[in-house]
Amino acid sequence: MNIVRIKDKTFKVSIPESEIRQRVKELATAINHDMEGKNPLLLGVLNGSFMFAADLMRELTIPCEISFVKLASYQGTTSTGKVKEVIGINEDLTGRTVIIVEDIVDTGATMKQMIESLGTRNPASIDICTLFVKPDKLKEPLDIKYAAFSIPNDFIVGYGLDYDQQGRHLKEIYTLVEE
Repeated sequence: MNIVRIKDKTFKVSIPESEIRQRVKELATAINHDMEGKNPLLLGVLNGSFMFAADLMRELTIPCEISFVKLASYQGTTSTGKVKEVIGINEDLTGRTVIIVEDIVDTGATMKQMIESLGTRNPASIDICTLFVKPDKLKEPLDIKYAAFSIPNDFIVGYGLDYDQQGRHLKEIYTLVEE
């Protein structure tokens, strides 16, 4: 499927499944090296990162744990400008090595606020691992240690990312086609 229709929009394949899998393996190799002996806590940000977090964890060879957090900054279709935690973290983060696993970082506002919030729980360190980063849209200075892809400011779906809750199941990444 090179072209898919989701609701009222058309999307075309921009990153094939094989390329995604290869980049996830490369990220896992880097994390395995950097985190040897540390037992990091992977903190997946729902809903978009669930596929990425699962595939990443399957490629890790070091001891590690995983948990998830769900964040929201919207009421209806309007951003409130403030991120609120919807599903929280039950783990004690004191002295822990935390790796935030995110699907996409665009402006960086969500990541900045999440790092500030997690920082109050006294972790040893917090690193960011994202499938995608949009450098042209980034407004917050973030140290993104692990990024699979830098992409243009296009709207994408697939591999966990959605358009109005649809398209998450797609194995490839699809970019919106201007009609």
